[in-house]
Amino acid sequence: MSQTSDQMELREEDIRKHYLAAVALLEGFDHAPRIATAKTPNRAEERSPGIPTGRRFRSTTPGLAARRTLRTEGVQLIARIAAADDDDPLTSPLQATATNALRRALAIALAIGETYSDATPLADLKRANLSGALPEARESEFSSLLAAEALAVAHVFGNALAYLLAPHLGETQVEVGEVEELLTENASLALHGLLWELDKKIETFAPDDTHLIATLTAFAEQLMDKVALRAQSAPHLAAFTGASWHVEADDLTIDGFTPATRARGTTITMQFKKPHQVVGNHIAKYQAMRLAKMLMAYDFERKLNPFAELGGFIFTFMGDGKPGTGKTTLIQMMAGLIHEYCQVAGYPFRYQNLSTENIDSYQGKSGQNAKAFINNIIDPHAIGFGTIDDIDQLAGKRGDRQSSAGQLEITAVLMESFAGANTVVRGNCTFGMFSNYPENVDDALRQRAGARFLVDGPQTREDYIDILALLMGKKHDIPLGDHDLYEAQAIQKAVAASFESHNRPHEEGLLKVFDRVHDRIGALDTIAKLGTYLKAIQEADDRFTGRAIKNITDAVKVRAMDFELPDEWMENPELFLFKPYEEKSAMIEDLRRPITVEMVIQEINRYADSEFRYADKSDEAAIEAMVRDFGRQEEAKKRYLEGKG
Repeated sequence: MSQTSDQMELREEDIRKHYLAAVALLEGFDHAPRIATAKTPNRAEERSPGIPTGRRFRSTTPGLAARRTLRTEGVQLIARIAAADDDDPLTSPLQATATNALRRALAIALAIGETYSDATPLADLKRANLSGALPEARESEFSSLLAAEALAVAHVFGNALAYLLAPHLGETQVEVGEVEELLTENASLALHGLLWELDKKIETFAPDDTHLIATLTAFAEQLMDKVALRAQSAPHLAAFTGASWHVEADDLTIDGFTPATRARGTTITMQFKKPHQVVGNHIAKYQAMRLAKMLMAYDFERKLNPFAELGGFIFTFMGDGKPGTGKTTLIQMMAGLIHEYCQVAGYPFRYQNLSTENIDSYQGKSGQNAKAFINNIIDPHAIGFGTIDDIDQLAGKRGDRQSSAGQLEITAVLMESFAGANTVVRGNCTFGMFSNYPENVDDALRQRAGARFLVDGPQTREDYIDILALLMGKKHDIPLGDHDLYEAQAIQKAVAASFESHNRPHEEGLLKVFDRVHDRIGALDTIAKLGTYLKAIQEADDRFTGRAIKNITDAVKVRAMDFELPDEWMENPELFLFKPYEEKSAMIEDLRRPITVEMVIQEINRYADSEFRYADKSDEAAIEAMVRDFGRQEEAKKRYLEGKG
């Protein structure tokens, strides 16, 4: 990663001069907890009856037994880490990695603390305090600056530790709980309290090396969350939040209270599908294929995608259809395409699905799971694809008494993340929401889907022949017959026909509105007439708001970018992917198509069709529920009267 112009270099010599202090902290110090309480780990279930459950500390070097024996009143993290594999007398590679990461993270944090101190009056106030010359009038300012330095040092420690350990983190996850011993009187006391608590976390949660790395990482992440929350109301932090530092040796960027993330991809085990294996769903398939290539235009240096700047990038979309129409196959196709393109370009790719397993009975945990999912996908150091399958079951509908607290937490997180005040669309990731029953999705959340994919499965005779041949495979001798296999799936031809079908609405309620407006004002060939049609739709369905207009105009801009980046650009990254941002942007601009009235009408009808379809289903479902309730009431009344008689 190259430095940007607003970044300052955190020099290596300024970091390494704090190594001795960092090692001294890791070797041992005494700390009396002031907020947290020491908890004795309960591992009885892991041992046979009669065998002690306490952890033993063994020397890893002959003659240094005293140094490796933990004092009951002290904190010795080096000894604690060395004991993470119980009886092995040798320090393992992962233990050495953990110790070095802790030393490095502490040194970086101390260097940032020193830099903050020099950039504020704190350095002068420290000297005055040491000499006994601190003016009484400045004591309050001194305390506030010390607290700000403590918050900055604590966050940088957690930030650097999580970043340095990221390449060594496996699939093991550990829930370490909230960080409690966060003391902010000064930076030194803050580190003492955090390392004391980290020592207890390792003792409790790290029986082996794998859990050791997971425990350190989880602690670092919890620490960053706690400090960032505390910093929201703390004064004197502008010198830290308003600057950015780059550590060249680690390629680490420190940018206020924003966590740095290592560009790691995820291991994907799903069975990918090829485009011809998605039968029907022509518009959805076409837009998914284009979106996969759009993502690859992302510029890692600029942290921006030309499509996001020029218009036409799909940040969120919703795919809805009946069960068995191909939503999962569409996900497998799109993930497979992005994965293949990223492998060629050498880009890290992250795919993750937010499922019902993320709903937790503990208050706040469901929201944390959803936020972690969002943060993993939007990481600007990777290409991301996040899916939320069966979103009607996962995200609660506000006002619905059947929605659990966990479901409502997830709804709130998704709404804020997809179109909140702090949402930044860089163009490195996209989120797909899928549902068989989109009418059960909260209206405001559903409207945050910038594009709509109707996943209606095979429709024509040719589609059904193609899907039968596909699923039958090749282990049979049944002749194909008079049919050009997969010819109907020729995407350009099928998509053109699908778009043209939206020159008039599909839903009966919307068709009446369209015909009424058309009969009154004629062809919709001006902005004024199109606006009149939009107002008529709003009068028929008051959920058709300004956000709907934005989604429609975004879809029109997507149509202006209605071209596929050439396959050779994906196969040979030098032709496009590795070019400078400005050159990529110009190449895309040259392919842009003019916006036509037909495009606008088609996109209005496509979007409004989906809203009317959802509304009709929602109303019908509500009516059916009421009918069932009335029927039960009548039956109950009948039985009650019979019982009295």
